[in-house]
Amino acid sequence: MTTTTPNAARAGLPRGIWVLGFVSMLMDISSEMIHALLPIYLVTVLGASTLTVGFIEGIAEATASITKIFSGALSDWLGRRKLLAALGYGLAALTKPMFPLAPSVGWLVAARFIDRIGKGIRGAPRDALIADIAPAGMRGASFGLRQSLDTIGAFVGPLAAIVLMWWTADNFSLVFWVAVLPAFLSFGLIAFAVNEPQPDPGRQPSTNPLKVDAMRQLGGAYWRVVAVGVVFTLARFSEAFLILRAQNIGLNAMWVPAVLVLMNVVYALSAYPAGVLSDRINRTGLLTIGLLFLAGADLALAFLPNIAGLALGVALWGLHMGLTQGLFSALVADAAPQNLRGTAFGYFNLFTGLALLAASVIAGALWDAYGPVGTFLAGLGFALVALAGLLGVGSGLAVERN
Repeated sequence: MTTTTPNAARAGLPRGIWVLGFVSMLMDISSEMIHALLPIYLVTVLGASTLTVGFIEGIAEATASITKIFSGALSDWLGRRKLLAALGYGLAALTKPMFPLAPSVGWLVAARFIDRIGKGIRGAPRDALIADIAPAGMRGASFGLRQSLDTIGAFVGPLAAIVLMWWTADNFSLVFWVAVLPAFLSFGLIAFAVNEPQPDPGRQPSTNPLKVDAMRQLGGAYWRVVAVGVVFTLARFSEAFLILRAQNIGLNAMWVPAVLVLMNVVYALSAYPAGVLSDRINRTGLLTIGLLFLAGADLALAFLPNIAGLALGVALWGLHMGLTQGLFSALVADAAPQNLRGTAFGYFNLFTGLALLAASVIAGALWDAYGPVGTFLAGLGFALVALAGLLGVGSGLAVERN
């Protein structure tokens, strides 16, 4: 156990952790500026159907989840993380000019598809690179800082889009062009300002990290982390249902985006302190508190159908995210062998991504059948199951590999 304080942790974190955090933040600003407007642009400007919008988003997220496992495994095989992470960010940056230039829905489908391939390529190698750079006793702080900066981008992007749309009288193309700048700044930072540690001379590179033998080498503690992460994700369906709840209780359409802004502000403010605290105490204790916040959010969103109840539920949802998402990355880094970290993050992202897809489908079906109360009560049920599972494995998740 250490006595690291947030200020001391910030001072002690390697420069590369900060740079990777700003890389994530800038790319998120760019992506969210576009994605906050893309569904409206598709429907109102290009005349696409809502089914088309759903198809594009489904294919995009599925592509990102599947790509992550292969890029993570490849980074283990090469023994290098930065090259693949920079390739992913560069590919995403190159797609950004396609959005204002696209003459048809087909071009936008291609742009979104390539953009998500870039996200899939960079995700696992970047997280493995953070684990390689971070001191073993400061992994929670390192992942928490990156998550906080990334989440700042998640609410700055939509806010920038709203302001620019107001200022330019709804000029979609101009907003899309402005979004190009932070994307290329993000790529420039990772390409020229991040130094990758030299591989351990004694490392045993895996010839094929996707083989069953490699999966066994990840160990039981790692697969317990994956199992708990999957059940957590089933309890935390898409944030789109927070927006639907806002509309359901009668919030004016102009203010509906404020739901995600509030959630991401709370998320950003809590993720880094939670990461620092997780380096001082057992990480599973913070995960337990995060689950209790999620249960509280579900109760508020189910039974308080007013603005105050919505704000409470969304704020608790953001606290849950801040207390759990960065911690899971730290747990993966703790549990996985160094030479298989890329593979470990790839599998974790793949299975939790599939769980998020399943959770959102279940939530949507329950909403259609029983309304928002049914959806959020189901989320509460999954949260309680996750809590039982977390208490069952207990300290089995707390593995530290120095």
